[in-house]
Amino acid sequence: MNDEEEIQNKSLDATRDDSVESDTTEVEEFEYNDDGEEDLKKTLKKLRADLKSCQKEKEEYLTGWQKERAEFANYRKGEDDRKTMFSESMREHILSRFLTVIDSFDMAFANKQAWEKVDENWRKGVEYIHSQMNTIFEDYGVKQVGTVGEAFDPSIHQSIEVVETDKKELDHTVSDVIQKGYKLGERVMRPARVNIYEYKE
Repeated sequence: MNDEEEIQNKSLDATRDDSVESDTTEVEEFEYNDDGEEDLKKTLKKLRADLKSCQKEKEEYLTGWQKERAEFANYRKGEDDRKTMFSESMREHILSRFLTVIDSFDMAFANKQAWEKVDENWRKGVEYIHSQMNTIFEDYGVKQVGTVGEAFDPSIHQSIEVVETDKKELDHTVSDVIQKGYKLGERVMRPARVNIYEYKE
């Protein structure tokens, strides 16, 4: 065997060694990839479980937060309503105290002949004060109820006396206002004390 053939044989042997080594490497890598894939599956499974747990926890927190927010909104609305009711109640209480004063003015003005005999300057002064009080009542939404001729309404009228009438159209209407009534908005502060007609044939 000459030198050239020997070199070729060595080259073939080296190629075979490389091929065997390469195959061995591929097997090792394949085995490694199998293990890595198994680990990856376990990791993904764990991540999915963690994600599901996080989503569940998030939903619980979100539901709890929404519930607390709704409860707080209801509480705040309730507090606002209570403040409004308290304010209206206090306003009604204060204004009710002045109804007796208005009644006194009305009684003074009821007898026109006697009232006109009072000194004119003093009379005008008292009438001006009465007008100011009425203006304050109007500003706060206080309105008078109870006028002659209107239909009797037990929600705003208090019947004092029944007056017989032979006119059918006057049946259950107000014949006289004994004491004026007042409303604050839709709430009756005091019903009007009235006499009512009752039709008799």
